[in-house]
Amino acid sequence: MERSVQDLWNDRFKTGTLTTMAGRKQFDVDEALRRAMHVFWRWGYSEASIDRLTEGTGLGRSSLYGTFGDKSTLFRKSLQRYAQTYHPLYDQALSGPHPSPSAVVAAYLQVTLNRIADPTVPDGCLLTMSAAQLPALDAESQAMVRAMIDGLRAMLTQSFRAAGADEQAAAELALCTLATNKSLAVLSRAGFSGDDLATVAAAAARTPGSGVEQAAVA
Repeated sequence: MERSVQDLWNDRFKTGTLTTMAGRKQFDVDEALRRAMHVFWRWGYSEASIDRLTEGTGLGRSSLYGTFGDKSTLFRKSLQRYAQTYHPLYDQALSGPHPSPSAVVAAYLQVTLNRIADPTVPDGCLLTMSAAQLPALDAESQAMVRAMIDGLRAMLTQSFRAAGADEQAAAELALCTLATNKSLAVLSRAGFSGDDLATVAAAAARTPGSGVEQAAVA
């Protein structure tokens, strides 16, 4: 007896890929999600139309919806994939030990510069793009974006404390470093060169060291 379409979808959810009746893999779900992530990253949520998502993933509408749900659900899965890919790199860079707050800034921003320099991914930052379009997102997606940003801020604060900054200085430096990180993403989208972005990062790394050390001496 022929298997129903629903049975095929059920198999896809169990195995991570959609298969034909003969057992041949039709598409890789993880790869489709990676491509969807790039569509949201390149265009932002508002401009990531279903047509662009189907073109970018290579899936038809029915496969896209059947595999990932609606656009908001696919966006959240894409954002989660983005965080799983890049946030561990920040965590590793901040693990230290770092001799000064300046070293923390330099290590954190270098991860961003490396990602921006990668020719295989879109310019900018999916999280930054999503924050800029927050009003276009549903409540669950808005909360997810803010939670990810807050998580990065907490990660930075902890690293500045470990590098010798007091509680207030660590909080301020974390916020400023996060803002610089987001500005690098915006500048890269505007076509600023890698040298320009490196100049911004270097200036940001120079600023906190002397200030925190002077505060510590005082």
